[in-house]
Amino acid sequence: MVWLTAIVGSLSLLLAAPALSHAEESNPNNYSCLGGLAPGTPEPGSEEQQVNYTFYCDGPITGYQLQAQVPVTGISSPPIVSKNKLALTDSFSCSGEVPGYALNCVGSTKEGYEAITGQFAIGKNICKEPRVDTLLTVTYAYLEKGVITQAISGPYDLGRPKGCPPDAYSGSTRLEPKPLELGGKHHHKKKAKAKKKA
Repeated sequence: MVWLTAIVGSLSLLLAAPALSHAEESNPNNYSCLGGLAPGTPEPGSEEQQVNYTFYCDGPITGYQLQAQVPVTGISSPPIVSKNKLALTDSFSCSGEVPGYALNCVGSTKEGYEAITGQFAIGKNICKEPRVDTLLTVTYAYLEKGVITQAISGPYDLGRPKGCPPDAYSGSTRLEPKPLELGGKHHHKKKAKAKKKA
């Protein structure tokens, strides 16, 4: 019982901190979040492809989920929280089923525009199709008039990994898929020659 009271008390203090700036921030059910993916830093003892992710939102958050469309085979924890390239004491802890398709992270940022950078592993080359393209959903829990209020915002598409050579899928994302460009001008010329011979 003492243990449970201590946890609830700690949670209340944690939630109370962001609530001070809550009125000045964007609607936590409709944040604007931006980010991207890139090749990550190799992990000692692992030969798996590491994927680096970075994102920020225009308000504080207390959790996030990344949903991949290719199997996630490892999760690096904890991610780094920074603002203006300076590391902050704000932190998150991440977990998830491995192999699986999502990683879940809980923690807190005190205000908006704090960058969160982390890594996860996939079982194939990052530039091989289908390339990993994660969706981001963020959550925020805060005290309002003595009641814990929860908000959720997203999904946001972090897009295809940066640094890979362009291919037929370039410019397409999971939330905004584009038709494939197959053949182009060269493809049409071949068809025209074939008709002439016939």
